[in-house]
Amino acid sequence: MHDFQHIFISIIIEAFPFILLGVLASAVLQVFVSDRLVAKLTPRNPVAGVLFGSLLGLLLPLCECGMIPIVRRLIRKGMPPYIGMVFIFAGPILNPIVFASTFNAFRSEPSIAYARMGLALVVCLLLGLALYVFMKRSPLKLGLHSFVSGGSRQPDDHYQYNHGHSGGGIRDRVQATFTHASDEFFDIGKYLIIGALLAGLVQSSVSPELLQTVSGTPALASLFMMAAGFALSLCSTSDAFVASSFHGIFGPGALLAFLVFGPMVDVKSLLLLFAAFRSKIVVGIVVFLFAAVWIGSMLAEKLVFGI
Repeated sequence: MHDFQHIFISIIIEAFPFILLGVLASAVLQVFVSDRLVAKLTPRNPVAGVLFGSLLGLLLPLCECGMIPIVRRLIRKGMPPYIGMVFIFAGPILNPIVFASTFNAFRSEPSIAYARMGLALVVCLLLGLALYVFMKRSPLKLGLHSFVSGGSRQPDDHYQYNHGHSGGGIRDRVQATFTHASDEFFDIGKYLIIGALLAGLVQSSVSPELLQTVSGTPALASLFMMAAGFALSLCSTSDAFVASSFHGIFGPGALLAFLVFGPMVDVKSLLLLFAAFRSKIVVGIVVFLFAAVWIGSMLAEKLVFGI
């Protein structure tokens, strides 16, 4: 019980500031940055477009929790679909808030933070080029009435006035910012608590010999941690603190698999993907990401960390 309390509380305390920073940044961008401006600035060259989609998170550091409805809107407003799809999977990792939280979580081994960014960038570049070549139709589910589209309205229609329309003043925008931030904080905060709870339970109750058996085989260890990232559904601004609690048990390759695959594909995001996009596209992307991250994590462990 003492070990469980120590792991659980330490994860919560360390991740809390980055959760706050992430939801505030997301709320400010949601309210003050126009989707039309982003669509207008999108490059048309496929290679430049894939790179733009992969690195857009540097300018728009959004959590994956609100990424899919925003990208769905951007595609409808003129962003090429392959760029928008890349942004869905790259944005939650390739942004300054996530890098800062990962660097802080792995202060004793900062190379994991750099390797996380590098592996995510390579995987997303490959995904974007594959989508440009093979995705011939729009990935959107046309005429969909679901919790993503909000019935007949586009998602987040209640924020439309915030993008420069005359109907909303600065006071309304600030109020909408804090409302959005508080809603997102409580929405993703529960996933952090669940993740910290499960991490504490695993490490305080599961036999160390069993974990060592799994971690002893790199391929199996990466699969185990990818499954954990999918099931825990953590926010990318805080998942590094959960991963760091396994540092010393699992090798850097398995930790990378957790840190890269989890923010790209988890339980909650998979449900949103199937609701917003055509099923064949979603299945193809998930299979590609699974294979790319699995292979990439094992290669990184050998080439980057020399294990």
